[in-house]
Amino acid sequence: MKMYDVAALGELLVDFTDAGISQNGMHLFEQNPGGAPANVLTGLSRMHFQTAFIGKVGSDLNGRFLESVLKREHVDTSGLIVDPNYFTTLSFVSLSEDGQRSFSFARKPGADTMLRREEVKDDILRNTKIFHIGSLSLTNEPSRTATFSALETAKKAGCIISYDPNYRASLWPSEEKAKEEIRSVLPYIDVIKLSEEETDFVTPKKDPKAAGKFLIDYGVKAVFITLGKNGAYVFNREGCVFAPPVPGHAIDTNGAGDCFCSGILSRICESSKLLDDLSLKELSQYAHFANAAASCCIEKHGAIPSMPTLEEINQRLSTV
Repeated sequence: MKMYDVAALGELLVDFTDAGISQNGMHLFEQNPGGAPANVLTGLSRMHFQTAFIGKVGSDLNGRFLESVLKREHVDTSGLIVDPNYFTTLSFVSLSEDGQRSFSFARKPGADTMLRREEVKDDILRNTKIFHIGSLSLTNEPSRTATFSALETAKKAGCIISYDPNYRASLWPSEEKAKEEIRSVLPYIDVIKLSEEETDFVTPKKDPKAAGKFLIDYGVKAVFITLGKNGAYVFNREGCVFAPPVPGHAIDTNGAGDCFCSGILSRICESSKLLDDLSLKELSQYAHFANAAASCCIEKHGAIPSMPTLEEINQRLSTV
């Protein structure tokens, strides 16, 4: 029996999100906890799954704030390093009128990039059903080496390995380097969630259907390509199926992809089947649940704060 349903390694940061204009005509930014792996774990925790975070923050105002948020969300923080030598990574998020995001990062270096191999708690990796990563831990050393070491440990322990590339252009020196590193972990991956904008960063193919087929042929067992408000494609060895969107009123799309990922991983955790034994129809049902979760997420501000509860997702599903 595994101690955790899902453990994740990567960035934990503060999203300073556009919150309007002050009386002086200046932009206001709201301090929101975020970081894709932490968002995913929070979503799962709110669906009543046991989760654990592995990563690093600074011993500063923002780092302590983030640590307290994970604890409040019942995410195990025994793998979280609070380091006085580095500042917590910050992200500044501006929103368009339709809730779409653009990012600017303070991360030179950020504490999340300074996680060292010897600081990763292998006991967490050996005691989780699913191990989840993104690509932001691959942008710099020593976190890149720590990520690969964790993947090796998790694979040997029999974990399902989940990946969300979560491409952020400003954090990479070039598109070519981003593609090289984002693709470098594919030999470990069992489940992948990517957006249609990321297809040619993860694969040589731009077309979502061609990219999904490429990943299945490569050896990934389940592929989910999100299409924003237009739903998602689902792939396994049986082929491809379209999962239609679940309507929601977009206020802030920050965290929607992570929420979708939480939805997928929650269904995999619930299943008694091996990943190889899940049918395309079952995976499409998982995507429908994940689309409903994401439709709840976009109706609130922030990333971690907008992750829905299981009850909210089920309520949304009852109206579809």
